[in-house]
Amino acid sequence: MLDTNPFNLVNPISSDLPNIDAASFEVPATARPQMAPPSSHAPRVLLLYGSLRERSYSRLLSEEAARLLQAMGAETRTFDPRGLPLPDDAPDTHPKVQELRQLAHWAEAMVWTSPERHGAMTGLMKAQIDWIPLADGAVRPTQGKALAVMQVSGGSQSFNAVNQLRVLGRWMRMLTIPNQSSVAKAFLEFDEAGRMNPSAYYDRVVDVMEELVKFTLLTRDLSPWLVDRYSERKESAEALSKRVNQRAL
Repeated sequence: MLDTNPFNLVNPISSDLPNIDAASFEVPATARPQMAPPSSHAPRVLLLYGSLRERSYSRLLSEEAARLLQAMGAETRTFDPRGLPLPDDAPDTHPKVQELRQLAHWAEAMVWTSPERHGAMTGLMKAQIDWIPLADGAVRPTQGKALAVMQVSGGSQSFNAVNQLRVLGRWMRMLTIPNQSSVAKAFLEFDEAGRMNPSAYYDRVVDVMEELVKFTLLTRDLSPWLVDRYSERKESAEALSKRVNQRAL
């Protein structure tokens, strides 16, 4: 347990804060919370891409990212979105939905790579994210996990898709890393075998994957503490109190 008053404040709950629930209030500490020994397994990264074209540049960029992550010691899995139904067009027991959700639980970090189409991410990219719930029972599949965002464009460089992905990452309560990649005129950046050509764009992808692995290693054991919230502690305390009172009746 963390010390809820690590700076030895005389009265951490001031009379100026009459609406604070003292039992749920904590002063964030600089010391790490007590927990099990640090994870020793390879960082687990799930990659999603947003196009079903036979020569999908978002898939090729995602595959290049996976190779880099593996070279950096990570274990990667890539979700194949073929056959994934539209959100609400099938029950969540659909095999592709279950596969995606199981991968989201497995992952400690994610890479989202979308084409920019009509100035936005693709519907396929959004559908995959929409099928991942904010909460699955008592588990939040994405909360506190590191995220890297990338995009490919058919024309000049743009950042519309990565900006939208960042909004979604925040909504899914993920720790989106500062760096990102936007590959312009993607049809010029990959060879016939689908491998990315050497360029400043390629170097940026290396930077992004390196940063993602670093953030994952730094946060994966601490994510429950990093995303621990006063409002949720208070809600949990109120729910527990109600259950105790109901049992006493």
